[in-house]
Amino acid sequence: MAQEGLLCWSCGKPTGITGRVMRSDSCVECLADLRCCRGCRHFDPTRRFQCRENIEHNVVNKEKTNHCDFFQHRDAMKVAGGRSSQQSDKGTQKKRFDDLFED
Repeated sequence: MAQEGLLCWSCGKPTGITGRVMRSDSCVECLADLRCCRGCRHFDPTRRFQCRENIEHNVVNKEKTNHCDFFQHRDAMKVAGGRSSQQSDKGTQKKRFDDLFED
């Protein structure tokens, strides 16, 4: 499957970025900063400072570009066929759920 680029953490649209996310990169659709806490694979709302890494200081605005050394973009990529590698359609999810209760 050919990859078309990283998906925006905010709107889910393809960004066209296939390599490293730079501090100046933003989504062409919604203008969200891409190199931010919300776009990082370590972002976790249930953890201290909402990060899986052991960071010393809280980043107040999780949706703006920052200088975090731990940043790694999320792996959500647009793939051929128009679907995200981390998304599945609601019909498939419902069928899997319903299959759990069939005799």
